[in-house]
Amino acid sequence: QVQLVESGGGLVQAGGSLRLSCAASGRTFSNYAMGWFRQASGKEREFVAAITWSSGITRYGDSVKGRFSISRDNAKNTVNLQMNSLKPEDTAVYYCALDSAPNWPPRFRPYDYNYWGQGTQVTVSS
Repeated sequence: QVQLVESGGGLVQAGGSLRLSCAASGRTFSNYAMGWFRQASGKEREFVAAITWSSGITRYGDSVKGRFSISRDNAKNTVNLQMNSLKPEDTAVYYCALDSAPNWPPRFRPYDYNYWGQGTQVTVSS
């Protein structure tokens, strides 16, 4: 099994920044992708960003392009999401996920990801 643990969520004012991290442990794969999704209250889960672990190819959701940046730390088995210029509409629970059979660029549908973290709340005040 794979364990994914998110950290870094919190409350921030509009225009501010937050950095989320996701630490992966447990079973290893020859290649995989890590992604971030978010789910606001009453809405469907939305793709935010993803990165392939071996090659570092990234993909972003349209609503976060130019503001968010995903990166990986191979040594720490961690994926990070730097979120800048935050808006109230970015408020959501953010989930880290792992796709054990990725494509290039990485996939963006929630059902393509087979391991999920518990989520971390991000609240952006206006």
